[in-house]
Amino acid sequence: MKNTVKTLLVALVILLTGCFNSKEEITKIDNPELVAVAFFNALYNENDIKKAASVCSPQLSRVILHYRSSKAVARHLFNMSYDNVVVSPDDSGVKVREQFKDSAKITLYFEGSYNNNKVKDVKRVLMIQTNGKWVMDKILKDPF
Repeated sequence: MKNTVKTLLVALVILLTGCFNSKEEITKIDNPELVAVAFFNALYNENDIKKAASVCSPQLSRVILHYRSSKAVARHLFNMSYDNVVVSPDDSGVKVREQFKDSAKITLYFEGSYNNNKVKDVKRVLMIQTNGKWVMDKILKDPF
């Protein structure tokens, strides 16, 4: 049962993020988990650094745009490189997210390949709500 729910959630996230093609649409998502997934999809799967930066706080956006390419951001800021990747939020049922009124700590799982090798990773990000929109504010320290 858990695997079925997990599979459906991953499929839903992929389908929903596939619907958001323009920068305006990615900024209109009102779920912090989906914003985080859309950010990493823009960065890794679409190689669109400007789209990814559009859902970041001004400070993080400046840092991301400084690198000028999605591969440089992936390598230097996140220490993760992928040829292709599937990003999914934590759905363990215990703490999908630690959300308060204006912020949420999101755990994301990455599963993909790089140079024909399978690569898995976990990242935690801090999402904040400003002007009614969820934006990525910080990359949190590795919890593991």
